[in-house]
Amino acid sequence: MSTPKRLPLDARAVGWMGLISALWGLQQVSMKAVAAQASPMLMVSLRSVIAAALLWVLMHWRGERLQRARWPAGALVGALFALEYVLVGQALTMTQASQVLVFLYTGPIFAALGLHWRLPAERLGAVAWVGIALAFAGMALAFLGGQASATDAASLRSGLGSALALVAGVAWGATTVAIRCSALARAPATETLLYQLLGAAAWLLPAAALSGQWHWSVNATTLAHLGFQAVVISFASFLVWFWLLTVYPASQLGVFSFLTPLIGVGLGVALLGERLDAHFVIGSALVLAGIVGVSGQAALTRWLGRALNTISRAPAPSRR
Repeated sequence: MSTPKRLPLDARAVGWMGLISALWGLQQVSMKAVAAQASPMLMVSLRSVIAAALLWVLMHWRGERLQRARWPAGALVGALFALEYVLVGQALTMTQASQVLVFLYTGPIFAALGLHWRLPAERLGAVAWVGIALAFAGMALAFLGGQASATDAASLRSGLGSALALVAGVAWGATTVAIRCSALARAPATETLLYQLLGAAAWLLPAAALSGQWHWSVNATTLAHLGFQAVVISFASFLVWFWLLTVYPASQLGVFSFLTPLIGVGLGVALLGERLDAHFVIGSALVLAGIVGVSGQAALTRWLGRALNTISRAPAPSRR
């Protein structure tokens, strides 16, 4: 079977990816903004229930069915997705949303490392390895960051929250590897997304109860944030993302993954008044550069090849 031809990135794709990146950057800021009224872990579990119900209706309307042969892989992916958001939910109670975003979005780095190990076609090139080195250097530097006015106890708590967000990034990377290396690699995007939403709903509700993240004040603010998280983030934005993957090359779309933490950090500063120190800013910049290097290694390698080719063909300067 031939691989469907993908369109080159155009203005439509860039526009959609810009919007999706902004929405994904806003989701942690949204949860952090109402964390005192609605626990982040409970928010994610409830949004997953609502989004799963909407997705099931869409699949039923399309005549799509879950395939029994893919249930084991679906259970694994659902559990990994749930683990990611258990960690994110806890991290948001301990540190700033901007720090959670930067460390969470190391996920593509860990996915690339896992796929390099499992799939020959996903071997990393020199550009990607440089990106990984930059990202890990940035993580180490960003861990040294913190609020200048923080006490030792607060710094320790913030560092632990950042560590949990980083492990959440590892879980995200493991989810990607599990999807690519299992029967889900041939499954419709809606089926794969449904497994993840069901896993989050099944695991996060008891996790929220056991961890004490069970508080919820029912008011217009928390319900508005829940509606945004469920309908806009977990349902609509993920469906648009999966649709883009069927039309455009995944490697080119992946380059935009650096926009989400960049936008999220800006929103955290603007909307939540979060403070960033120099260590964190420089470390984050290195992490973002690493994400670009890994996600866009094919495009960057082609660009470097063309640049070197142009230089080699340039005429030598004449001597007088």
